[in-house]
Amino acid sequence: MNRMSASLFSSYQVKGLQLKNRVVMAPMCQYSVTAKDGSPNDWHYVHYVSRAVGGTGLIIMEMTDVDPDGRITDQDLGLWSDEQIPAYARIVDAVHSYGTKIGIQIAHAGRKAEDAEVPVAPSAIAFPGAQYKLPRALTTEEVQGLVRQFGDAARRAVEAGMDTIELHGAHGYLIHQFHSSLTNKREDVYGQDLARFGVEVIEAVKREMPADMPLLFRISAVEYADGGYGIEHAIELSKAYQAAGVDVLHVSSGGEGPAGERKPGNYAGYQVAFARQIREALGIPVIAVGRLEDPALAEAVVGSGDADLVAIARGMLRDPYWATHAAVALGSKQTFAPEPYSRAY
Repeated sequence: MNRMSASLFSSYQVKGLQLKNRVVMAPMCQYSVTAKDGSPNDWHYVHYVSRAVGGTGLIIMEMTDVDPDGRITDQDLGLWSDEQIPAYARIVDAVHSYGTKIGIQIAHAGRKAEDAEVPVAPSAIAFPGAQYKLPRALTTEEVQGLVRQFGDAARRAVEAGMDTIELHGAHGYLIHQFHSSLTNKREDVYGQDLARFGVEVIEAVKREMPADMPLLFRISAVEYADGGYGIEHAIELSKAYQAAGVDVLHVSSGGEGPAGERKPGNYAGYQVAFARQIREALGIPVIAVGRLEDPALAEAVVGSGDADLVAIARGMLRDPYWATHAAVALGSKQTFAPEPYSRAY
């Protein structure tokens, strides 16, 4: 392109979070913990800091779990202990030195916890697949305990210096399991109101966050399994979560089981329409994600008002400098390259 990018590389602010551009690194599990303590190691340090060097506006660290048995595998990150805080703070400080902001995605895998001896879930329904075990249904008291664990993890994230927190309510993990009728067959208060667990988690997390720190929430806009919910249910959930304190919705889809009659798109930007529908219905900032690594497409998503921010996933695994290279491709005068690399641009 011969023109200067007017949208993707404009600054953006939500509450006290000021971003230098609209490019977000989507959270992606690295499965690289070399010990079972769940703390990030040198791989994670290099992985995240290199994307800051590459010009990303906001990095969201991968799914980080509130309980050891809440991880997808034992190779995942956790934030269930105060002893884990310094390892995260080291990454945060380095990312900040390049003018990039960083957040962390807090979660629990629920029935998708592959290495837990006995996974837990809203109801005793196994996720399809040979590697998944039959989960045990949580008691009401245990659900309330998990809400407190989410709050405790949020406190640790704040102490580590994170700029924002994202709750993972998508892709078939625990919060998603509670707000889906496919996986929540409970008869207590958490079954009578499918949004209740998510709302209580949001409220617990918000109590631990500074007033000017925005809370992000990742949601699956539709389920692809037969009988799964559609965008209308996602909008109603989003309204409840917004009322509870969510400031930005990160809109994805699926993850609750194998696709049935409804199939996910296999084309670039296939989830953008979901982000736009939620943005229009709620008047809330949204992050679009899903095969948006073409710079012209990412620019169009922001420029057309479909989303406020664009999350790049696999494209940023392939290219740590995706943001800088996209800026060059779009004709932006600002490449975000650090001074030692400026001669290359």
